[in-house]
Amino acid sequence: MGEFFYQIDLAVFYFINHTLSNTLFDKFFVFITDVKNWFITYLILYLILIIKGGKRGRISSIILILLVITSDQLSSFYLKNLFARIRPCNVLNDVNLLVGCTNSFSFPSSHAVNNFAVALFFSKLFPKYKWILISVASLIALSRPYVGVHYPSDILGGAIIGIILGILFSYPVKFIEKYLEGKNKKGNNYEN
Repeated sequence: MGEFFYQIDLAVFYFINHTLSNTLFDKFFVFITDVKNWFITYLILYLILIIKGGKRGRISSIILILLVITSDQLSSFYLKNLFARIRPCNVLNDVNLLVGCTNSFSFPSSHAVNNFAVALFFSKLFPKYKWILISVASLIALSRPYVGVHYPSDILGGAIIGIILGILFSYPVKFIEKYLEGKNKKGNNYEN
């Protein structure tokens, strides 16, 4: 049974990595898969969250740091070492490899875990941005098999883990927000 699913995973990997391959996608996916290319965007969005996001934005900015640390550490250090799956670029001879291939393990994709965690976190808190957040997370996740460093199942597993984490971490924001609102109402009642 495991071999059957691996063959499906491999077929989808080759479809993404070989069949979809073209010059335009090569440039696009290599650019979006590199976290360094996102740093300025992340910084600007983080500042907007603090300045323009109101109380929910400021609370979210603190919980977001905890979410990213948790999702990254969970995927990069605990789960990857637990599953110890070798990356396709270290196993398959004919990978269309567009970025460096590391010796770290493959499952789950930390890119997928982190980006889906953040996308779902903000989708629950700021629902009008849901589709853009999920679209960006999906493109970044798709970039990983496209550049040759992850199997599709690494992405799917990472996305599921990220979705769960993002939803779970949205609850404390809502709880703190309600707590602070209740505290303000009590304070206002004492003044009257």
